[in-house]
Amino acid sequence: MTEPRDAETNATEDDFRLSQQDLEAIGKAIDEDDAPALDALLDPVHAADIADLIEQLTPARRREFLQLYKGEIDGEILSEIDEAIRDEVIEQLPHEVLAEAVREMDSDDVVDLIEDMEAPEQQAILAALDESDRAAVEQSLTYPEYSAGRLMQSEVVTAPEYWTVGETIDFLRREEWLPDQFYHVILVDPRRHPIGYVTLGRLLASRRDIALRDITEDSFRTISVMQDEGDVAHAFNKYHLISAPVVDEHDRLVGVITIDDAMSVLDEEHEEDILRLAGVGLESSITDSVIETVRQRVPWLAINIVTALVAASVIALFEGAIAQLVALAVLMPIVASMGGNAGTQTLTVAVRGLATKSLNRANTLRIVRREMAVGLANGVLFGLAMGIVTYLWFHDPKLSLVIGMAMIVNLSAAALGGILIPLGLEKAGADPALASGTFVTTVTDVVGFFTFLGLASVILL
Repeated sequence: MTEPRDAETNATEDDFRLSQQDLEAIGKAIDEDDAPALDALLDPVHAADIADLIEQLTPARRREFLQLYKGEIDGEILSEIDEAIRDEVIEQLPHEVLAEAVREMDSDDVVDLIEDMEAPEQQAILAALDESDRAAVEQSLTYPEYSAGRLMQSEVVTAPEYWTVGETIDFLRREEWLPDQFYHVILVDPRRHPIGYVTLGRLLASRRDIALRDITEDSFRTISVMQDEGDVAHAFNKYHLISAPVVDEHDRLVGVITIDDAMSVLDEEHEEDILRLAGVGLESSITDSVIETVRQRVPWLAINIVTALVAASVIALFEGAIAQLVALAVLMPIVASMGGNAGTQTLTVAVRGLATKSLNRANTLRIVRREMAVGLANGVLFGLAMGIVTYLWFHDPKLSLVIGMAMIVNLSAAALGGILIPLGLEKAGADPALASGTFVTTVTDVVGFFTFLGLASVILL
């Protein structure tokens, strides 16, 4: 594998991925059908890197890899593989390998694995679980999709509120069912209501005779099993939570959500926002075929054609003016382009603010005023700059005045549209990231062309 780096050398991104030399050796092992060599190469590699390797292979190459490595695919690797190709990988695994992998996974990972499967496939995987694990997974599947109940894991470490540090440590050393990773011991009353939690660090640092209730954390808060997972993730980010107990409608403890699951939700939301802003399907992946990629992108491109025709119809209104003064045809794309870029900047800030809940009813008016002021300032700045450039280019002060005024109007309209359109879509119950880009582009094109050509018709002709 990769040669070790000097201890003094700063870590780079390449330190956390397979090197080109490693990839070539793995490719050679696959070509030579050498399973022992492949196992030896991947034995020291982290599960996340193996999952990345599987995702980057072409479908045909992936089948060859899995045929050689199928016995080594465990629950950790399976849970790291992107959902877009996970079903494909599962289909190629022998039943006994899949069953063993599933038994190693926490309940939340099993739920994530099977929630989108058809009933027969779900039952096949559930049958491989122990009775208690199967009951926990089936219970999680009864909760709504994208809820805390789907996100939580049922393996929870609890202790009675009256226990001491010593009793708790003895319990933790004695029990064999404990999760591989957990961060808190949750205190519960006799009715299994969570009343606080203690971090493992605080537990180990305290004397054995100290009562658990005396070393609980101030950050303790519970999450409803029906809470939207996006709100859960934002709560983790806002309040710096490591884990949080999940309660049912009777405030009884039913599970726990950990920071890795919450951060995964945030990553998914960020990815969805980017894909929606670009008009790309949410299921898009670098592993998709040409046909799949075309199918995902065509709908929004078709909508863009319609909006482009709207902008073109505005230009057609001033066909005579353009014919008389060719300079208008040269300059009008600049006005539209600047407006589009300015609108995208504001739109990105607005959509991000809505997604993170930092743009809300309390500060909406202030943010709108700020963006309007920014749009006006940018309009004046670039209107003046383009006025000077236009005068040096065409030696026409009136044309310089026209493009300068058009810049001011269009950049102001772009800023206003970039903030008001996503706010309006959210208020209407639509996803602001889904259609805002198309609407903002249409606004800036229509306003830009109409203002520039309209002013030119009045002032120049």
